[in-house]
Amino acid sequence: MNVVTPLRDPRRYFEEVETKRSSIADAAPVCLYLEVTNRCNLLCETCPRTFETLEPPADMSWELFTKIVDQVPNVARVVLHGVGEPMLVKQLPQMIRYLKDRGTYVLFNTNGTLMQPKRFQELIDTGLDELRVSLDAADRETYLKVRGKDYFNRIVRDVGKFIAYQKQVGATTPRVSLWLTGLKETVEQLPDFVRLSAAMGVKEVHLQRLVFDESGYGMARAESSLFEATQAEEQAAIEAAQAIGATLGVTLDASGATEPGLSLKRQDEDTPWSTCRRPWSLMYFTAHGRALPCCIAPFSVRGYSNYTLGDATQETLRDIWNSPAYRDFRSSLLSEAPPAPCANCGLRWSL
Repeated sequence: MNVVTPLRDPRRYFEEVETKRSSIADAAPVCLYLEVTNRCNLLCETCPRTFETLEPPADMSWELFTKIVDQVPNVARVVLHGVGEPMLVKQLPQMIRYLKDRGTYVLFNTNGTLMQPKRFQELIDTGLDELRVSLDAADRETYLKVRGKDYFNRIVRDVGKFIAYQKQVGATTPRVSLWLTGLKETVEQLPDFVRLSAAMGVKEVHLQRLVFDESGYGMARAESSLFEATQAEEQAAIEAAQAIGATLGVTLDASGATEPGLSLKRQDEDTPWSTCRRPWSLMYFTAHGRALPCCIAPFSVRGYSNYTLGDATQETLRDIWNSPAYRDFRSSLLSEAPPAPCANCGLRWSL
């Protein structure tokens, strides 16, 4: 039942993937993305689930969760998010502890709306390694425009309280960071976003690149994107935010652990998808067990039918990982005619 044991050191794993990419993946994934729910309590203008039903609303069952995890017993990293809000899931603490008992690095993105003080100790006790809070604005009005509901003040208050509580009890984990999606409408707020992060006690800020389908929806459309269209004013905002962060003790980074300005530039002009290692390094499963190529795919092309690679409720991970569908996907990614979700992608999009 178990797949081949992956390497425990992701850096060594990625180095080997870089030199051995073919239609076949020789080793098991080093990382799992598990969409523990596709339900959400916000209506974000940059999220596909606000505008269409991707799959019926559901939380990943405990049975499906353990079935997937148990097939990769030495997986190095598990990300417990997808298109929903993980903290809506009642069994989330149990899921985290199940993974931590195996020595796995565990993280998830949250919108921060459910960070009530009564949950602080429970969250710390799970052993969660990293908590990423997607805030996306530096003020209440902009937050409402981007996120669709008026929760800004509550999130700022409660995340700040969580940081204070961590200090009070001497907890060093989870590591908390704030995330902002870089839109033309919000990037000028980046300096204030860094100041806000410092005021909340959060020492790590990340600029997230906007991902969108070609037909666009809400604010997730080409005219809002900074990718390959960064202007002098926007670059100045990034540089100002970095300078402010340096004085306040806040680091400013970008998804993929790269410099923010660099993350907004195409990595390879002719074949930007060519350096991607995801189909050789990770597996993504929706709340219903559908295998997708990565967490970016739902944002970059509509509908799941054209890039579903398997079904964890019906197949083993070993069978999915090197199935004809996965092999064809990898072959296309290595060609000059990549799969639709990958056509406009680049290396540094990872969450």
